[in-house]
Amino acid sequence: MKSVSTPTLLIVPGLRDYVEDHWQTRLERKMPGARSVPPLEHDKLGCAARVAALDAALAQIGGPVLLVAHSAGVMITVHWAQRHPRRIHGALLAAPADLETPMPEGYPTRDVLEQHGWLPIPRERLPFPSIVAGSTNDPLGGFERIEALAQAWGSRFVNVGAVGHLNPSAGYGEWPKAEELIAELL
Repeated sequence: MKSVSTPTLLIVPGLRDYVEDHWQTRLERKMPGARSVPPLEHDKLGCAARVAALDAALAQIGGPVLLVAHSAGVMITVHWAQRHPRRIHGALLAAPADLETPMPEGYPTRDVLEQHGWLPIPRERLPFPSIVAGSTNDPLGGFERIEALAQAWGSRFVNVGAVGHLNPSAGYGEWPKAEELIAELL
């Protein structure tokens, strides 16, 4: 049985929600008591709807929480942190998607993201300890821009190397570094 003081891991996926081979999905299955923000049925592109889903998932958890966000899930987390006062134990913010810069083909355009409330990216200091894991070759977030966001958020920045967008298409089903970084936050 889990100690009351041990934080619950809450997975905050990106816009694609659940991907079976994703490191977040595998991490949730591996870590006792871990949970995930459920996928949306409607308004899947709406930032406010995503933030509300995160808040609803947090409301179901008593005690401390450690957030584990990836891609647009990082943006959901930082938008949530600006609007809600709940105390969070810490957050691992992996491969943030820089929604202010042009996205590759197949992703929403800047005007669509703006229309759905994603922009501008909040740059206020986060009210909890956090680690931003940045890739040197992420097609969804330039290294220097992600490092600057980490600094604005008051996060420790970790260069995780040339790992692409840290997803299955970049070769990451398992990502053992996530567990190291989570242990550091615990």
